[in-house]
Amino acid sequence: MEFLRRIGIFVGLLEQNRPPKRKVHLLNKEFKEQDVVIENNYPDNTVVSSKYTAWNFIPKNLFEQFRRIANFYFLCVGLIQLLIDSPTSPATSVVPLTFVVLVAMVKQGYEDWLRHRSDKHVNKRPMRIIRDGSLVTVTSQEIKVGDVVYLSVGQEIPCDMVLLSSHDPQGVCHITTANLDGETNLKIYSCISETMNYTSVDSINTLSLYVECQQPISDLYKFIGRMIVFNNGIDIVRSLSQSNLLLRGSTLKNTHYIYGLAVYTGRDTKMALNSSSKATKFSTVERRLNSFLLIFLVLLFIESGVFTILSYWFSGFKQIKNAWYIWLQNSDTISALGVFNDFLAFSVLFNYIIPISLYVTIELQKFFGSLFFGWDDEMYDKATNRRAVANTSDLNEELGQVQYLFTDKTGTLTENDMMFRQCSVGGVKYVEYDNDLHEISPTGTQLLPASEQRREQLDEFFIILALCHTVHVDKELFEPQPSNGCGNGSSAN
Repeated sequence: MEFLRRIGIFVGLLEQNRPPKRKVHLLNKEFKEQDVVIENNYPDNTVVSSKYTAWNFIPKNLFEQFRRIANFYFLCVGLIQLLIDSPTSPATSVVPLTFVVLVAMVKQGYEDWLRHRSDKHVNKRPMRIIRDGSLVTVTSQEIKVGDVVYLSVGQEIPCDMVLLSSHDPQGVCHITTANLDGETNLKIYSCISETMNYTSVDSINTLSLYVECQQPISDLYKFIGRMIVFNNGIDIVRSLSQSNLLLRGSTLKNTHYIYGLAVYTGRDTKMALNSSSKATKFSTVERRLNSFLLIFLVLLFIESGVFTILSYWFSGFKQIKNAWYIWLQNSDTISALGVFNDFLAFSVLFNYIIPISLYVTIELQKFFGSLFFGWDDEMYDKATNRRAVANTSDLNEELGQVQYLFTDKTGTLTENDMMFRQCSVGGVKYVEYDNDLHEISPTGTQLLPASEQRREQLDEFFIILALCHTVHVDKELFEPQPSNGCGNGSSAN
């Protein structure tokens, strides 16, 4: 029974029994003063976005191919041609169907190979964690629950982790979650005061704590947990919320480095739990074709039934029975099996009312149409040196059917990239030119240096402007990044 239960969990039919809470120990250390048992049944940090593997590609792909009404219809026609005395050769249906299935299989196999390559790039990405008392470099997929991860500015967070400390003396860091919710503005995350001063490898090795939190859930904006810190024989308990949890897929910005404790890895991360299923998607065009196909199937069956009735009616004429050039076997006896056989024969004869070549054309058009996303220079991003990528070609024609674009705020379209251009202070108009503030002349024809007499008014204006908006100062412009990559803070007692 245990073996069958593990198989059910592996294939996804059963859910693994888990305690209501998860206890994660820092660096997976067992504390002598605490009688604890460290769980090791957490998934690894491997990212899997592909649909197929080498051993299940053919059967799984064939199953998905014949879920389509058109493919299943032509498969049935081919089988009927093999089982009855068909008026046409079975090759007329089997060969085109085989070509359609092979084209779709090659297309989907190529797209899944691209997903495998992307997964490999993410899983093999070098990351730095604390192992055996020192900072070592491992691949992203080797990160385990309980590891302390070191991240520098610009790096993508490889797993869901609780912030321990930051280069910022206030224990905060700035994160962008564009890969998760599309928000490009910086969000502030913080650590608890008991760990904010542990900003080096040596100091973190002296730290003793564990995190007790809920089991993984898909809600991006909910996290309930607490951190228990052991300090001089005293257990300090601090609550944790979403502002302490850094999610996989986010990017560290405006902060030189941080340390975080991995609590959810791999398929337990919120990003993985929110990932859409890998089932085959059907576009609006294909769904419309399926509805038309059903109409033509009904028309085909009506047509076959009418011609079957007319054939028996026509064979009953005396002139037809005595005609030497028409061979009728047992024309005086009518059986249900014979009628059904004739009905299938007419269905095979008229099955070309549904053109199989149409589906071949659609599959080829989808594949080559998806290549134009990467070839389009207008969709090239110079800032990141990246081109548009079509992860699947099944839905590319959906973009041509967009009629309305709804947005909740301007940041969705403007990327929250607001540049200061001009202002009016005390009735005087100022503009920004070459990173400096200039006064516009009364005639509006020339730029003058800002007057020192109005310096106090300008200072007050910009102070109010900063207080009324959320401003993040880019410290990279003013402070050099530590060269050793390990932090320079001192330990806290």
